[in-house]
Amino acid sequence: MKTDNEKYNESVQPNTFFLENLKSKLPDFFSKDGKFDLDKFKSQLQEHNIDELKDGYQLNFIGKDYARRQAGEMPSTVIVPDEIQNNGEGKNSKNLFFTGDNLEVLRHLQTNYAGKVDVIYIDPPYNTGQDDFAYPDSFEYSDDKLKDMFGLDDEQVERLKSIQGKSSHSAWLTFMYPRLQLAKRMLKRDGVIFISVDDNEDGNLKEICDEIFGESNFLAQVVWERAYAPINLKKNFSPSHDYMLVYGRDANVIETNGIARNNTSDDRYQNPDNDPRGPWSSSDISVGPAIQANIYPVTTPSGRVVEPPAGRSWRLSQKAFYERLADNRIWFGSDGNGVPRIKRFKSELKKTGITPMTIWKYKDVGHSQEATQKLQELMGGKKYFTYPKPVKLVQRAIQLYSNEDSIILDFFAGSATTAEAVMKQNMDDGGHRRFIMVQLPEKTYKTNEDGAPKLKDGRMIPTKGGRSALEDGYMGIDEISRERIRRAAAKIREDNNLSEDFDGSFKHYRVVEPTRQTLEEIEDFDINNTDLFNDMVSSFSSDALNVLGNASGEQTIRTTWLAKDGYSFDADVKKVDFAGYEASLVEGSRLYLINDGWTSKNTEDLLNKLGTHQLTVQTIVLFGYSFNIAELRELEIGLKQLDVNINLLKRY
Repeated sequence: MKTDNEKYNESVQPNTFFLENLKSKLPDFFSKDGKFDLDKFKSQLQEHNIDELKDGYQLNFIGKDYARRQAGEMPSTVIVPDEIQNNGEGKNSKNLFFTGDNLEVLRHLQTNYAGKVDVIYIDPPYNTGQDDFAYPDSFEYSDDKLKDMFGLDDEQVERLKSIQGKSSHSAWLTFMYPRLQLAKRMLKRDGVIFISVDDNEDGNLKEICDEIFGESNFLAQVVWERAYAPINLKKNFSPSHDYMLVYGRDANVIETNGIARNNTSDDRYQNPDNDPRGPWSSSDISVGPAIQANIYPVTTPSGRVVEPPAGRSWRLSQKAFYERLADNRIWFGSDGNGVPRIKRFKSELKKTGITPMTIWKYKDVGHSQEATQKLQELMGGKKYFTYPKPVKLVQRAIQLYSNEDSIILDFFAGSATTAEAVMKQNMDDGGHRRFIMVQLPEKTYKTNEDGAPKLKDGRMIPTKGGRSALEDGYMGIDEISRERIRRAAAKIREDNNLSEDFDGSFKHYRVVEPTRQTLEEIEDFDINNTDLFNDMVSSFSSDALNVLGNASGEQTIRTTWLAKDGYSFDADVKKVDFAGYEASLVEGSRLYLINDGWTSKNTEDLLNKLGTHQLTVQTIVLFGYSFNIAELRELEIGLKQLDVNINLLKRY
C-alpha cells in the first residue's frame, strides 16, 4: 500500500503550496470542496481597478513548475533522534542541528515552526558555472508522470530532466525556489531573511524573491566588502564584494534594532550650553529646493539677521521654528551669532541604535581571508572549508533583527558560522537565542553507484577539498559543522568565563530515507490482513536505517510525528501503560500508539481509563502497520461508545 504522504504527493500540483497558503489567509474564496473561486477573486480585484492577473511580470525558467510542486509535497523521510547526543551533552540544549537534505527538513518543520522564526541567514552554493554547484535533486517520477503533472510533451520533459547534475541558471533557480517558499512560511510576520549571493545569480535571485516574498517586502541589497586587496592576476576586474539580499515577511511591521552604538558615534553628542536634557548634536535646518512659505528672516541672539542660502529654505515653518526656539532646541553657536541649527538630543534617539547602511565594510564585519584564518585556528590549524563567512557578518544580521529570545535558522549550515554568531550575540547581550542548523551529510570521500566508498590501495579516495577532513576522521561535512559548534562554544566560555546556563550545545536529528526493504514492505502491506506479525516499527531504528544514534524505531516515529503535529522536539512526553502496552502521551492531550502487540485486553484498559476519566485525551494517533483490521475495528467501536468525542487518526 502507499503511505499517507505518498497518496498526498500524487495529488500535489505546482500551485498546491500557494493555494494552501491562500486558503489560510482568504478562506472565503474557496468552495466547500476546496476549489479556488477564480471568478470571485477576479471580481474583487476589478472593484479596486487592479488588473494584476493580466499585467505584471515574473521570471520563468526550466523547472519552475516542478520547483513549485516540490514546495507543496509532504516529506518522504523520517526524523531519527541522535539519542547519544540528545541524552548527553545536548540534553538541556534548546538548539537544534539537523543532518539531511534541507528541502526535506524544511518540509518536516512546516507545522511546528510555521511563523516562529525571527531571522533566517543562508549562504547557498554559488553558481559560478564551475563545479561548486550542480542540481542535486532527482526527478523521482517517470516521464509519463511528468507529462501528466505539468502538461509537457516529450521534448519539454527532456529539457526539464536536462538540468539534473548541471550548473545552469535554471538548475540553480529550480533548486532554490522551493526552499525559499518553505522558508518564508517559517518566518514570523516581522521575520527577516538574509541570503548571501554573488554576481552570477544576484539578478535572478532578486526576481524569484520578489515573486515569493513580494516586491514590497524587499528591505535591502547589502553589499559586503569581502576582499581588502585586489587579485592582480585577474584579466579585467578583481571582485571585492558579495551581496546579501534582505527580505521581510511583512515590511509594514518590521523595524531594525540598528547597529549598536560605539564611542566614536557617541563623541559628537556634547552639551556646550548645559542643557538639562543632556548631550546633543546639531544639524543644518536649511533644505533645497526652496519652499517659498519657509523663507523668512531669523534674528540671532547677537542681533544679526540671517536668511536661508539662495535656492534653499528653512526645513521648519515659521511657527514650528519659534516653537523649537522657545523650547531651547535652536542653536546659534557658542557666540550666539551663527546660522540657526536644530538640536538632536542623544536621549531622544531611538534606543535601537544606528540605522544600518547598505555597504558593509570589511573593517566592521570581517573579510573572507580573516574568516578562513579564524576558522582554521579554531579547528586546530586545519583548513576544511573554502570561503567561510565571517562570524561578525552573520552576527550583525542577527543583531539587526532579533531579540533576546529569537529563533535563528540556517538551512545551508556549512561550517556553522551562524551557530557561532548566535552564541556570540547571546554572550554580548545576555540573550537566549536558539539556532536551528541544517546540513547535508555531504561525504568527504568518493562513492560508487551503490553508495560504498571508492577505494585505492585499500584507502578511501577523498573528494575535491575533502582530503584534510577525511584524514582527520570526518566522514561528512555535517560532522565538521557540529565539531565547530562545540569548539566555538568552548572558546566563548573560556574567553568570557561564562556560567553553565550558557547554551553552547544542540540536540541532533538525522532526516533519513527508509530502506528499500522497508519501502517494499510498506508497498506490500495489506490493511485487511488479520494476522499481522511483521514488526514494522523496528525498521525505523537508527540501526536499521544504518545511521548512528541508538534510536529505537518507536523513537524515530514519535519524533517524526511530533513535528507533523506541531509539537516542539522537547514536548512533554509521558509513558502510559495499558495492560502491558506502553503508549506515549504528548502534552497531556494526544496519545500515540506506535508499537505492535495491541490486543483486546489493551483496548479494554484504554476504554476503561477514558471512560472513568483517569485519562483525558483529544486525539489518538496509531501506527497503522502495527494494527490488523480486527484490532482497529474493535478500538473504533469502543471509542464511539464513550460519552466523550475522541478523534482517532490512523497513519501509514
